[in-house]
Amino acid sequence: MSKKLENSLLFIFFVSLVATCGSLYFSEIRNYEPCELCWYQRILMYPIVLISLVAYIQKNARIAVTTAVFSCIGGLISLYHYGIQKLDFLSENAPACGRIPCTGHYINWLGFITIPFLALTAFILIAITSFYMLKVLKEDK
Repeated sequence: MSKKLENSLLFIFFVSLVATCGSLYFSEIRNYEPCELCWYQRILMYPIVLISLVAYIQKNARIAVTTAVFSCIGGLISLYHYGIQKLDFLSENAPACGRIPCTGHYINWLGFITIPFLALTAFILIAITSFYMLKVLKEDK
């Protein structure tokens, strides 16, 4: 496996690890209870940590398909979640999602950085890296 692919796998691992640790920090240390959409994002982010670590150890860059799928679906959920937080026309019609409203803001740094925005950023980084890996794999054939 090329060094580009190894570094890409390592990058995906670290991005997903930071995102996972960040979400656990907010829920377990800051005691912010996750809403339903946050749980869906976690369900898609947490496995990427293990998948990418195992793939790195095994030198298996073909896992990029899996990380691309997980990150694209998670990114769409994060984008929707961010939209219902920041766009009035979406937040007015947002469905109720459990005890914690999905439109709430635990953090709002610089007026636009919320928890779904942070998750979206991680999913985008992972997706871009996954597609880059797929491109490199195709060129190496």
